Amino acid sequence: MQVYYDIADFKPLQNAIVTSGTFDGVHLGHQIILARLTETAQIMGGETVVLTFWPHPRMVVSKDSQNLKLLSTLEEKIAYLRQNGVHHLVIIPFTREFSELSSEEFIQQILVETIGTKKLVIGYDHHFGRNREGSFEYLQQHAPRYGFEIEEIPRQEIEHITVSSTKIRQALLEGDTTIATELLGRNYTFTGIVVKGRQLGRTIGYPTANVHVAENYKLIPADGIYAVRVEVRGQTLGGVMSIGFRPTVNGTNRTQEVYIFDFNDDVYGEKMTVELVEFIRPELKFDGLEALKKAIDADCVAAVAALKKHS
Repeated sequence: MQVYYDIADFKPLQNAIVTSGTFDGVHLGHQIILARLTETAQIMGGETVVLTFWPHPRMVVSKDSQNLKLLSTLEEKIAYLRQNGVHHLVIIPFTREFSELSSEEFIQQILVETIGTKKLVIGYDHHFGRNREGSFEYLQQHAPRYGFEIEEIPRQEIEHITVSSTKIRQALLEGDTTIATELLGRNYTFTGIVVKGRQLGRTIGYPTANVHVAENYKLIPADGIYAVRVEVRGQTLGGVMSIGFRPTVNGTNRTQEVYIFDFNDDVYGEKMTVELVEFIRPELKFDGLEALKKAIDADCVAAVAALKKHS
């Protein structure tokens, strides 16, 4: 996949099959659009092009942008799109100036002149341009003079739940890993650097890796205990993760700490990716470290069972 961080670097294609959107999380609904994009390119003998935006438009235009939490960092989004077989990924810097482009300007300047679009594939209820004025109906009406075809992918539902980034965020913030996994089409992950904590886990036989996520917009799921898989040093290992404030030891800051099964390496300063497999229980305050240790014993048993179930 070729990645363009400046749209000026892109040279128009002879037969571009295009889609556009924020693609936060590259969830199951997005994956269906991307599969149709690939299928269409094969039929038409063309190349697939995904137009996306960074920062996320709501980070620029929303009054509540400080509280926006995303399912994927830019690096993660690029990786997920590459896994879906996209030929060209164009990352358009989203600015207030860009947000003022009308739908007509977006179509003419970006889709027609810059990309050379021959067919545009978009998801259900997709809008674009200033104040989201562009729609499927608008495109349908004007497609002949633009010189490209337009196709809309119907709304995707799983058990009557519309697949959307918003629904996935809500599920994760409620600790509902089952719904999040179903709508994402995979387990949710986040990546960070292992940093030193208070190292209290060592005193009760459960040394943990404290995973610091640098991107403050990256969504961290609800406080609680989770069965997880981690990727570190080229290995994939099982473990149990605690997210929260560690009330038993009077913690004051929110942390993500992972106890990795059968692993004793020093990985401070190294990158670790955590994959949520199953929510085990809420975070609780226990009466001292001995009671906490017994709870972790039970959590490990539950996590092993969950990892086996979802292997």
